[in-house]
Amino acid sequence: MGRSVLYIAVSLDGFIAREGGSVDWLDDVKGDGGDNGYLAFYKTVDTLLMGRGTYEKVLQLTDDFPYAGKKCCVLSRTMKGKTDYVVFTDEPLPDVLAREEGTVWVVGGGQVVKECLAHDLLDELFIAVIPKVLGGGIPLFPPGTEAAFSLAGVEKLGDIVSIHYKRKD
Repeated sequence: MGRSVLYIAVSLDGFIAREGGSVDWLDDVKGDGGDNGYLAFYKTVDTLLMGRGTYEKVLQLTDDFPYAGKKCCVLSRTMKGKTDYVVFTDEPLPDVLAREEGTVWVVGGGQVVKECLAHDLLDELFIAVIPKVLGGGIPLFPPGTEAAFSLAGVEKLGDIVSIHYKRKD
């Protein structure tokens, strides 16, 4: 099994998207003037893992699939098979991650994160805290999620705070 990493943005009040899945609140955030470290992180990724809802949102946000150069697994109970870019699977999450090599980016959403944490399958968290309060939406950590991590680093990127945690041994 490779290293599994959550790399995600979250509002001050803990949401990764609005109720309908919109991430428009990320559009006007003042970061470091560049990509806030995204490209450097993306270069370390071998495989992406996401839930069906996140996959469908990615397709709505762009004309071209942005992760076409990487292996991409989508967890879904309803979608089967594969496309040019993704493999759909309804296998248990521990089985999917057990066969992956290198760095696996757990893209989202909240239920996938919750399941990863329930099985102690996240090695590192990179959380970009966006200075906005949404007042509701899709939480990064749904009710019932529990885990402990150790602080590995903090970085200021304009108005964004990037927090890096590692799994507690």
